[in-house]
Amino acid sequence: MIECWNLFVAFFRASHLTFGGGPAMIPLIQTEVVNKYKWVSEEEFNDMVAVATALSAPMVTKLAAMIGYRAGGWLGVLAAEIGVFLPTTLAVVLLGGLIRRFADSTILQAMLAGVRPVVIVLLLQVAWNMGKKAFVDRLMWAFGAVSLGLVLFMPWIHPAFLVAGSMALGYLLYRNK
Repeated sequence: MIECWNLFVAFFRASHLTFGGGPAMIPLIQTEVVNKYKWVSEEEFNDMVAVATALSAPMVTKLAAMIGYRAGGWLGVLAAEIGVFLPTTLAVVLLGGLIRRFADSTILQAMLAGVRPVVIVLLLQVAWNMGKKAFVDRLMWAFGAVSLGLVLFMPWIHPAFLVAGSMALGYLLYRNK
């Protein structure tokens, strides 16, 4: 039962201390689940992020479910998911009127402008940490280069096709390893 409480606290803390949505939460979640509670290793966490990103629906809810199940079974899933949703739900319910009222405030706009670079840095940190583990050979670098080229020069290709194609190709090339 203590694990369920810890799961709730870990995901609640990551959720309410983050600005910028799911991807911005990843470094905080990683700090909680890999470094603090040690529910998963860094390699397992990177794999979970990859799977959560590849599937449809919000990434963090899938990540919470996977980690919650690993650490506390189905009750762990419930605790982690409530930890993810509760801060945002409370903020919308309690602060929704204020947010609407001050949405055009120059002070709020300035604060949001100040936080955006920090969110970008957090996302780059996640990409860097995942990249160190993902780019292990020339073939992975080729995967990355082709993916980057497709994203930059063929933006009309939906990312789901890129993910599905890379999963299929990865299976074909790495299934015997």
